[in-house]
Parts: sequence; C-alpha cells; structure tokens
Amino acid sequence: MELKLYNSMTQQKEIFTPKVPGKVGMYVCGVTAYDLSHLGHARAAVAFDVLYRYLQHLGYELTYVRNFTDVDDKIIRRANELEENPLSLSDRYCQEYLIDMADLQCLPPTHQPRVSDHMEQIKDMITQIINNDCAYVVDGDVFFAVDKSPNYGQLSGQKLEHTRAGERVAVDSRKRNPADFALWKAAKPDEPSWDSPWGPGRPGWHIECSAMSAQYLSFKFDIHGGGIDLIFPHHENEIAQSCAACQESNVSYWMHNGHVTNNNEKMSKSLGNFFTIRQITELYHPLALRHFLTSAYYRSPLNYTVLQLESASDAVFYIYQTLQDCEVALSSFREGNLKEGTGLKDGKVPRITPAAQECIKKLGSEFQTRMSDDLNTSHILTGAFQDALKFINSSLNMLKKKLPKQQQLSMFQSLVELEKEVKSVLGILGLTPPGTYSEVLEQLKAKALKRAGLVEEDVLRLIEERVTARKNKDFARSDQIRADLSAKGIALMDEGKETIWRPCVPVEQEQKTPSVEQEQKAPPIGQEHKVATTGEEQKAAATGEEQKA
Repeated sequence: MELKLYNSMTQQKEIFTPKVPGKVGMYVCGVTAYDLSHLGHARAAVAFDVLYRYLQHLGYELTYVRNFTDVDDKIIRRANELEENPLSLSDRYCQEYLIDMADLQCLPPTHQPRVSDHMEQIKDMITQIINNDCAYVVDGDVFFAVDKSPNYGQLSGQKLEHTRAGERVAVDSRKRNPADFALWKAAKPDEPSWDSPWGPGRPGWHIECSAMSAQYLSFKFDIHGGGIDLIFPHHENEIAQSCAACQESNVSYWMHNGHVTNNNEKMSKSLGNFFTIRQITELYHPLALRHFLTSAYYRSPLNYTVLQLESASDAVFYIYQTLQDCEVALSSFREGNLKEGTGLKDGKVPRITPAAQECIKKLGSEFQTRMSDDLNTSHILTGAFQDALKFINSSLNMLKKKLPKQQQLSMFQSLVELEKEVKSVLGILGLTPPGTYSEVLEQLKAKALKRAGLVEEDVLRLIEERVTARKNKDFARSDQIRADLSAKGIALMDEGKETIWRPCVPVEQEQKTPSVEQEQKAPPIGQEHKVATTGEEQKAAATGEEQKA
C-alpha cells in the first residue's frame, strides 16, 4: 500500500513521495535542554521514532536529524538559579535526555546537532538573510522583517495583521513590525555570547533549526516534524527565514504530533501539571510507557491517566509472557528434533495450518493498512494482534495434548511463522525488549511490587497464608488475601498445586489523574490474562471464593 502522511501545510493526507527515490531526509525539533524531559517530549520522540522505523521497514535510506537547543533564555535563567555555567547545565540535560530516549527504545538519529556547535552556520545564514534585504540590525540585534515574507502565515493560517508576539518573542519598540522576530540577540552581562558581524551575542530561537536542517539536509528535504505547539511561531518563522536565505527552500511534508493532556488540560512545564519521563519510569517499565504512547493516533491529543499506564503495563506483560511461553515451547521442540530427528520425509518443512495462515494474513494486512494511513497506531495492538496472541496461547495448550506427529509438527511450524509476524510488528513499533522476555517480565514484576509498596517476600508470605486458609476451609480469609493483593495490582493464580503471582490492573482504582507518586487503585478492564484454571479452583469458585484477575 502507498504510505499516506498528513501534511500540516496542506491540511490533508498525501501520498508520500521523497524528493530523491529511495532516500528520505527528516528533521525533528528536539528539546531545549534545561531540565529533565517530560511526557510531552517522550510523545514527540516516540511518534517520530515510529515513523523512522517504518520508513526503514519500507526500505528507505534515511538521514534523520534531531537537534538540541543548548543556548536559550530558559537555559540561562535556570543556570543562574543554580549558579552553573549555562553550557554545562545544558550538556548535562542533553545527556539525561539521551538516557531517557534509550530507555524508551528510541533509535539514535543520524545526527543530533547542538546550537553551540553551529554558530558559524547560523551567522552565515543571518548574513544571507540581511543581504537579501529580509532582516535589519538595531543596536547589535538582528530582526527578521516579516513584511518581506509574502507567504508568512501559510503553515499556521495566521494573518500577518493579526499576529502577536508569541512565546520567546519579545515585544520591542525598535521593531518595524511587532511580529518581527530576533535572528541574533546582542550580548547581555553574564550571558554566553559569540562574536558576530553585528557585535557579540547569541542566536534567536528559530534560526537554529533553519541553519542546522540546511547544514545536514540542504534547503530542500522531505519531512520536518515536531509538536503541534511548534507550528506557530517556531515553524512559521523557520519557513520565512529559510526562504529568505534561499528562495528554493522547501519542505515536502510538515508533520506534528498532538499534545499530551493531564485531566484533559495540556500538559506543560509552564502550567506545572507535567510528569517527567524519569518520574514515570521510576514506577512503570519504559516499554509500558512506550505502549501507552503508541496506543493513540500520533496527531490526536493523548490524555494521561494512571489507569492508562496500568493498562499498558498489563498489556506488555501479557504480550511478553505469551512470547516467552512460545519461545520455551519452540526451544524444546527444536532441541527434541535435533536429538530424535524431525520425522519428515525428504526434510521438508511442515506446512502451517490454514487457521494460522489466516491469522498471519489478517495481522499483516491490518498492520499495513493502519500504518499506511498516516501511521495510525491506535488500534494496531488490539484486533488482529490480540487474535494472534490468543492463537499462540491456544496452540500451546493444544500441544500439551497427545497429537499425531504430523499435526504436532504443523502446529509448531505455525507458531514459528506467527511468532515471526508478531515480532515484526513489535519491532516496528519499538516494543521489542532489549533483553530476554524473562528479564523484562521480572522487571515488570519488580515495578508492580514497587507500586504496591511490597517486596516479593511479602507476596510469598501471603500466598502461604492463603494456602493454609484454604486447607482450613477459611475461604473468607483466602478471598480477602487475594482481593487485597488484587487491589494493589498483584494477581494470584493457581496452576496445579502451585500458586504464582503476576502484575495486574488494580481492581478498585479510582478514576482520576493524580500524581504517579501516589498509590492508586483502578477498576477492572477486559484485559485477557494467562490464568491456568484448575479443577480445584473451579470447585472453590463454586463456593464463592476464587475470582480471576
């Protein structure tokens, strides 16, 4: 299928056609490095990482550029508060951001330029804009003259006569037009500065991205991305100044991800209602956070709630437990065949079952359809993907029975092919764990214990107490133990004579959006769990004791 992307410039979906066949140039606005990055930064990074991965999957050769703003008013203010060198402070937070990106499984871009390393390119572009009579100098400051940009407002829809000074754009009586913006700011005492033809100073906010995108991708490239809040003034001003420096400047597709909201209000540092990535990953696995971020269409607002994170954590546990069980079964099958021989004539690979073929076809088709439609990841991990996981689990249960050799081999081959398709989907979404499935399952369990305020010894002690209560037919106490743990996000399951535990969505969690620091409870959701129901459990359930997680 042809890939369609929503172009903010034309406000419609368009078939993606790169300027150079087989190659893609993509620039995404990164963070201003003065503090730990928050959930909004994570959403932008994951959204464009999915695009990066999918374009690679389609066979394109990509040059992906994501910048760091390490020279900015906010950085200087924060550094002054901490009595720290601004460049040292920004470097520290650049490194912290890279740690967060690695935790979220975001692939490193081809280039990650910083403003402080590109002063010459920035000054050269400003000089070109001045030479083209689109900027003017006042007391060491250089302002862009928006009146010289006939198409100003083409991206945002802002009319020039209605524009007002936006974020980081100071109101200045020296401007010819109130909408004019700074390309270069004259040096102030105790601020970092660089020499320039207009005197010592530092760049304005917008010019950095124009200069760095031109440096790594030229003035004409395919995709420019960022958060929706960057459309005006940042991206609008980028277009104006890039075209002023080079008339042939052109970006084919402007792409913007939606806001993250908290209780349906935009999450931002200025409003004080944000969570840092680090705050969330302290209690939830980074892959659970990534699952949450990919569970919505990237252009739509994404409302943060603890329940959403609990559900995402529960979903990834189910995915990896299923794949772990499949991996163990296939490993045993392969080892057994090496010892005993495959039992196949002429060494032919067994055919997969028609049901498995249909499941694989449906998963591949649904994935391709949704991804080709402007990367609509919102339902990819439901529908056919969940059907595939259910098929794997039902096949594993079938293999525990005595089956004819040929049927058994066909079922194993079906699992091999289905596992491959599931892994492909997870890989493109960036949800393949960095280690083994067993390792990430243990990490998910450790996070669940931390949220519950428990250690594993507490859970094991309560399991033993429940076993004793059941032996004594004290089903009320047995019920209470299980219910108390379920309320904390710990599910008990009886497998034969053994009781095991796994994380679950807390069953009585309140429907609100509090701090992730607080212990929460959530109502049950319809997530399928891998519960082994025994005859003993069924008998106990008849007495009203057992409730499945």
